[in-house]
Amino acid sequence: MTDSTVGKAWSLRQSEFEIAPCNVAHISIENIATPGVLRVPIDPPRCAAVSIPFELCAPKTQKFTFRPVAPLPVDQFNHVAEIAVRLPRPTRESSESTSPRTRIGVPADVVKLEERMFYLLQPDLETMLETCRLEFPRKPFPFQFEGIAFLLPRLGAILADEMGLGKSMQAISSIRLLIRSKEARRVLVVCPKGLVTNWKKELEDWAPEILVAIVEGPIERRRWQWSLNVPVTVANYEVLVRDRELLAELGLSFDLVVLDEAQRIKNLSSQTNHAVCNLIRKRSWALTGTPVENSSEDLVGIFNFVAPGQINSEMSPRAMGMAATDHVLRRTKDRVLKDLPPRMNRDERIELLPEQRETYRLAEEEGILRLSSMGKEATIRHVFELVLRLKQICNFDTATGSSAKLERLSSELEEVASSGRKALVFSQWVEVLKKLSGKLSRFGALEYHGGMSTKNRDATIERFRNDPKCSVLLLSYGAGAVGLNLQFSQYVFLFDRWWNPAVEDQAINRAHRIGAVGAVTVTRFLTVDTIEERIDEVLSRKRALFETILSCAEGPQSGGLTQEEIFALFNLHTPRTITEAA
Repeated sequence: MTDSTVGKAWSLRQSEFEIAPCNVAHISIENIATPGVLRVPIDPPRCAAVSIPFELCAPKTQKFTFRPVAPLPVDQFNHVAEIAVRLPRPTRESSESTSPRTRIGVPADVVKLEERMFYLLQPDLETMLETCRLEFPRKPFPFQFEGIAFLLPRLGAILADEMGLGKSMQAISSIRLLIRSKEARRVLVVCPKGLVTNWKKELEDWAPEILVAIVEGPIERRRWQWSLNVPVTVANYEVLVRDRELLAELGLSFDLVVLDEAQRIKNLSSQTNHAVCNLIRKRSWALTGTPVENSSEDLVGIFNFVAPGQINSEMSPRAMGMAATDHVLRRTKDRVLKDLPPRMNRDERIELLPEQRETYRLAEEEGILRLSSMGKEATIRHVFELVLRLKQICNFDTATGSSAKLERLSSELEEVASSGRKALVFSQWVEVLKKLSGKLSRFGALEYHGGMSTKNRDATIERFRNDPKCSVLLLSYGAGAVGLNLQFSQYVFLFDRWWNPAVEDQAINRAHRIGAVGAVTVTRFLTVDTIEERIDEVLSRKRALFETILSCAEGPQSGGLTQEEIFALFNLHTPRTITEAA
């Protein structure tokens, strides 16, 4: 082996050889451009390529003499093996230190070579966080680091993790990094009104160093709050719609807008969608566990904010899923949380009480006769009126007030309360919750619904959490199915069924989430031979569309309650005029 610069021969076969060090003549640095989208790690040195030419000169040499060592005797190998066996095994701490690190991937819409190289040359996320000295109240899970790495480089993103996996924590941690790197100076978080307090607490927990402004109150106060120069502003959807003209007047723009429970903008023609999409912003992130609730149009509405034009309603579910892949990250608890306590589901099929059955039979027969006599004049609204009436009878007999479900629920809660556990009970009607509250007062039942003020709702949650005498929390699907952290509850009862299984999943995941103290038992009440059983059979198909789009697999074009299916609940044919209009 030779080195033309040194001019000496190296050989390991000889007993001695010479090593010649080289002299550095000059160093030249060529700058590499960085993209304007994201500059991490925090306060990084500029990337540089170093070119080192070598100077031809007479080398200085040093001589080394090799003295061969006699091989070990054969009988000593056993002694060496014994030493190896007694060596301590790697500890958990040492194995964790060598675990795979999280890299920030290159978004698919980054095409310039220098920009792609910028992302590829970034350190891993864990190193970045250590460099920034960002501390967390609790150690994030590996999949949460992956969520942060997904959000950071993207201008438009949907974090669609299943409820209970910490979407808000991942978004807040990403916001911290953007603010530290000075890539974001003004961030707007938009959420449902009932979750403003929850977001305030989450920000205090995961980003205590960031100043936060909450927009609420009368118009003059909101004007002042919008004008505050703080890193993060939190507002609810209703305030945003109300203050559209005010925001335009103030000329506000944001480096990042984050939508929590982003399914609120699924309707393209809604005022909420228009108000959100009119915001002047650089980045658009959406957080939702149910990006597809009823049809593919839901996802199109959200993409109108995240990446306008990326998908459209004319696409097949498979094509839509492929087009959305780079903008959507979806994980489920069963895939990423192997140690999460189990969730046990059971359908409790209940026979109506005799007087309840008679009231139900009369109401159904009268309703069907009325719809049949209307002929082509029958509409979806008329059918829904009958469905709602029958569902209410399944809960409580409108004539006598008796309830087979209440009897079963009371029996179940006796065991829950005696064991010192807590239970959540969901219904779609506030008046049903009020009836249950009176009947279940011995269990310290508390109500939580949209008719209560935010202050009263927050106080109710605190009392339910801390008062051992309060074993039951009665919630409406509308107010209690999103954003609440109730993982200290071990039982969930669905007193009646919602129209959409995704909303039911949201309700269940109030208890079955990170931090759950034990197995969660979910009980769904279904009355036998009633409208509830028929709806359950139809709604089971809705999950197919959700999985089809998010997994890019072929499947049915629609999983919702079509007009034909609604009329078929009562063995009625859809009027031709309705079919043609559709």
